[in-house]
Amino acid sequence: MRLSSLADYAVVMMTAAARHCGGAGRLNATLLAEQTGVPLPTAQKLVSRLSAAGLLESARGAGGGFRLARPPSSISLADVIEAVEGRIAMTTCVDEARHDCALDGHCAVKPHWGVVNEAVRGALAGVSLAQLSTPVSPKVFA
Repeated sequence: MRLSSLADYAVVMMTAAARHCGGAGRLNATLLAEQTGVPLPTAQKLVSRLSAAGLLESARGAGGGFRLARPPSSISLADVIEAVEGRIAMTTCVDEARHDCALDGHCAVKPHWGVVNEAVRGALAGVSLAQLSTPVSPKVFA
């Protein structure tokens, strides 16, 4: 499984926003683009999607910008990925509206994909922005 570039960039941006959490003022897409290396048009698109998903809240006008809508400890990696990618699904066959698999009518594994999807989502939901925004100490080998 591999995240799309947009989902990866969203995680990078939200992690940077989490490091600013509690600080004075609000962030903007330009500042996050500069700090993370995410191209500005992409950062602007992601701010819009993350706001629509309720992960960022914004304010217009002087002193405007955005900030996390919840504490970093209550925003999971799954929340961020789903804001950009939609519901986490390892295969398309779990989507009842789609029937584009040649094995759809007789697949013995199809009924089990829901369990797999929930396991993957559960693992991603177990990682918070607070965890991702904490610097990792370099390991010292003796």
